[in-house]
Amino acid sequence: MTSARFFIQAALLLALLSSPFNVVEAGDKKGDKKRDKNGDKKGLKGPKPNRKQRKAEAKEKAVKFANMKAAGQDQVSMTKEAAELRSYELRKKKRKGLLKRKEASLAQVLFPGASPEEYSDREPVPAFVDLVESKKTQLPFEFYDLPTCPEPAEKIQKRFRQRRNLGSRLMGHKLQMAPYAFPTKVSKECTPLCVVEVGGKKLRWLRKLVDRQYRVHVTVDQLPVLMRSKELNYAVRGYPVGFKAPPSYTGLKEDEFYLYNHLKFTFTYREEPSEFEGVRITGFDVHPVSISHQFGNEKIDLETNLEAANKKDGWSTCTPGGESPVNEPETYLALRSGATGESMKILYSYEVNWIDSDIPWSDRWDVYLVGSPDDEIHYFAIVNSLMIVIFLTGAVATIMIRTLKKDIAGYNEMQTLEEAQEETGWKLVHGDVFRPPQTYPMLLSVLVGTGAQIGTAFFITLLACMLRMLNPIKKGAALTAVIVLYVLCGGVGGYVSSRLYKFCDAKSWKRCTIATAIAFPGLIVSMIMVLNVFLTIVGAATAVNFLTIILVFLMWGCVSTPLVFVGSYFGYRADKVEVPTKTNQIARFVPEVPYYAAPPTSVLIAGLLPFGSVCIELFFIMSALWLHQLYYIMGFLMAVLMILVATCAQVAMVMCYLQLCVEDHRWWWKSFLNCASAGFYLFLYSLWFLTSKLDLVGILPVMVYLTYMSMISIAFGLMCGTVGYLSCFWFTRKIYAAVKVD
Repeated sequence: MTSARFFIQAALLLALLSSPFNVVEAGDKKGDKKRDKNGDKKGLKGPKPNRKQRKAEAKEKAVKFANMKAAGQDQVSMTKEAAELRSYELRKKKRKGLLKRKEASLAQVLFPGASPEEYSDREPVPAFVDLVESKKTQLPFEFYDLPTCPEPAEKIQKRFRQRRNLGSRLMGHKLQMAPYAFPTKVSKECTPLCVVEVGGKKLRWLRKLVDRQYRVHVTVDQLPVLMRSKELNYAVRGYPVGFKAPPSYTGLKEDEFYLYNHLKFTFTYREEPSEFEGVRITGFDVHPVSISHQFGNEKIDLETNLEAANKKDGWSTCTPGGESPVNEPETYLALRSGATGESMKILYSYEVNWIDSDIPWSDRWDVYLVGSPDDEIHYFAIVNSLMIVIFLTGAVATIMIRTLKKDIAGYNEMQTLEEAQEETGWKLVHGDVFRPPQTYPMLLSVLVGTGAQIGTAFFITLLACMLRMLNPIKKGAALTAVIVLYVLCGGVGGYVSSRLYKFCDAKSWKRCTIATAIAFPGLIVSMIMVLNVFLTIVGAATAVNFLTIILVFLMWGCVSTPLVFVGSYFGYRADKVEVPTKTNQIARFVPEVPYYAAPPTSVLIAGLLPFGSVCIELFFIMSALWLHQLYYIMGFLMAVLMILVATCAQVAMVMCYLQLCVEDHRWWWKSFLNCASAGFYLFLYSLWFLTSKLDLVGILPVMVYLTYMSMISIAFGLMCGTVGYLSCFWFTRKIYAAVKVD
């Protein structure tokens, strides 16, 4: 009885601990009460609605929000109505899980496990400046490269510090304090910040930045600053350095360039003393203004923090209690030197406004995804790819089940020598099909081993993202994971290349191992080093410093290369790959091959299907890489990767079967190239994307784009070629093991 009572009490305790009322929602600190997406306390759940009730409720919501949109309700403002409309439009993105997708906030989807930061009254809120970048060029610059106010001397508080990972170093991201001061709930009128003198080359460079539409990015509480317009219903991250006015607007002979030197910051916050202490920031906006401030007679030291020195007088356009600066054509600040060529003086200023809001912290990311493609497009991409896979599966099934079964049965029933001499088709080459490649067997082994290493690293990276071990939204995290995992997967590359090279009966195993360790990394590093020279000359933020280069070389030489040798050691120690038939001493003559089974036609035809299975999803990936859009749906990307692998394997097997049927036993290189040509199509797609979607200005931005896309295309081609090669190796061993060979 005592043991039974103990188990009953333990069961009750376990049920109590697993009760949904004890769950702490992501985004709320421990001890907070659980709240729904609108920030209201959740009570006891009623009976679950049936399917008919859910349909009626969904229809009612659809009509309600359709009427709101017809009435002109925007989706970007911080009003309750706009927040509800945003939440409804993004409802399909607010789901997480693989099979049973549960409702969640975007904060949970984008930043799993993150909790809100709470600030007390008048507590300084740190602001950080990020890269100054443009869609017209791929040459970002650091904020303090611009002629602006100097970086504050104060150090970043410990709780806001972030370590720069390898990916962020390669991408040029660096955490720097902004020159602005934001005490919590302290609004500021026009506040002079500093005076900067600009002339000569610096002035011409600043005009070029304005002409190429560079934008400044500032972050507060992990929120990128937004420019939003309720009237035009748009919201965009960052604010432009300035703007260009055509001659038809200014009446001048040439375009005139103006600088935004006054910033109006708006913070929206939520305060709920009954649930949490302090203030939670729910929005961070900016409205840039170009104004030619009127200087007084007082002498001002250049590049001095005027706010810290408490110098607020001397400017009629920026005075305490005065009118807030606005964009007026008569007072725009033109970027041009004086009449005699002297440098121009720029007064930077800003103002701050804090506004209370009912929008909960968990919904503050909604506005950043307004206008982004809906998940149905990604589902369509997967369905499109699945159609290709189903078609290929049918073709492979026909070959494997019907054609091969019939062929194998016919071959096995041949009893007489005359019948055996009359055999045709793929069985004729049984004595040569496993003859090792006579041309460059080492190169083929190295390429296949490198492709296996790349594919393994990419698969593990996606798996880590799906399991929430890695956050792809965090700057540089995905790139760091790919590089580190590629280094750690060196053993995979060494093992695969050594097994294949041993099958080829080659003797230069040391040379093969060294080539596997240095060929692909050496090519990539060489391309980056050449590009880095030009990036350093122009002063781009993406120019890699010497210490980062040393770190990459250490990872390559001290981690990746030894792992490749370890993998090769086990690969050469393993038994040679067994094949079901013996190889003849004299190679069989290969008859004339039809056009569809001979390169380059077979290579170009076969590469289309693997590329076609990923081309739709590829558009969103390219937009994230080059158009600065958010991409976080790693579950879709994993599904597309699985479809790509299946497509490559099936295409390779079909093409191999057609080749063997015309008595061509030289399938080794062709099986690799047939699928590797998908990388060629990816590079062609990148050229189309460059001409149709990007508006790059200058030679260096185009060179940067083509260099990185060529790296990606090579890696993609190696991975696809490896899948095709290994699939054909398995396919040939299976079909020739099923026939009786004398």
